[in-house]
Amino acid sequence: MTEIAFHFNAPDKLAYSCRLLRKAVASGARVVVTGSADTLRELDQALWTFSAAEFVAHSSDASDAAVRAHSPVVLTATPAQAPHQQVLVNLGGPVPAGFERFERLIEVVGHGDEDRGQARARWKHYADRGYSLQRHDLALKEQS
Repeated sequence: MTEIAFHFNAPDKLAYSCRLLRKAVASGARVVVTGSADTLRELDQALWTFSAAEFVAHSSDASDAAVRAHSPVVLTATPAQAPHQQVLVNLGGPVPAGFERFERLIEVVGHGDEDRGQARARWKHYADRGYSLQRHDLALKEQS
């Protein structure tokens, strides 16, 4: 069964996602990121610019299939069709289609009321289906 973790109170979802992806790739994980087309486009740009000394190799739906298959990070609106199913990071509002195919799902949630409301609906969706949910409050982590 998919392990699901919510990372709440991300002050900047894109910057947090860049750090999360850098850490995941460094540990050898293969990650699929899903969200709206605008969010994925912004994340693509952020991954190119967030650190001058480090680059997180990634591809997108527009990339050649062979490139996507070898990329440690794939940005896609259709995670169920991703070339690997190890870790899924959701930056979008709805429950990602095909999430149950992944070993792990990480839900990144910001401070906005709309984002938090959508996260509550996803939490309920997963809980109603018997998934064990982990909660990571990033605001508490910053205080310590």
